[in-house]
Amino acid sequence: MTDTSDETPTGATPASQPPSRWERVQPWLTLVCRVGLAAVLVTAAVTKFPPALSVQAVEAYDLFPEDLAQLIGYTLPLFELALALLLLAGLATRYVGAVSTLLMIVFIAGIVSAMARGLNIDCGCFGGGGQVDPGETSYGLSIARDIAFGAMGAFIALRPRSPFALDRVLGLFR
Repeated sequence: MTDTSDETPTGATPASQPPSRWERVQPWLTLVCRVGLAAVLVTAAVTKFPPALSVQAVEAYDLFPEDLAQLIGYTLPLFELALALLLLAGLATRYVGAVSTLLMIVFIAGIVSAMARGLNIDCGCFGGGGQVDPGETSYGLSIARDIAFGAMGAFIALRPRSPFALDRVLGLFR
């Protein structure tokens, strides 16, 4: 004879637990990260106009042939703007968060490369770019800032569920 006192009757569901504090807060944290990272990306994109400024910033890193630097300089602001719009809409949130993190890693690698090669440049992250006096570089601050933005993107990628997202309406998040 077995004890069945802990079993629920057929067709009945056990009482559901109320959501934990984390389960209630996490979607709102993701929303804050989505909007915050989107604001950063919009600002970065807009400050790179006219595109000649963006091209100048990319060329200052001295990493690419001139034609490729121009292509990157012209397309980077558009790419940043596209990521920002997707984040604001909450569409493909997990993937956009991951791509945003990868973009920040690429930016960090470029800054570290410039620093290691002794270049004295403005990162061009928010407009400007190009040569600066040796005391005017801010590599450490730029790297720390991009690490923080990358962390926001990673959080979004790992926890994409958030309010006011098309993913939610379309049932795309897991």
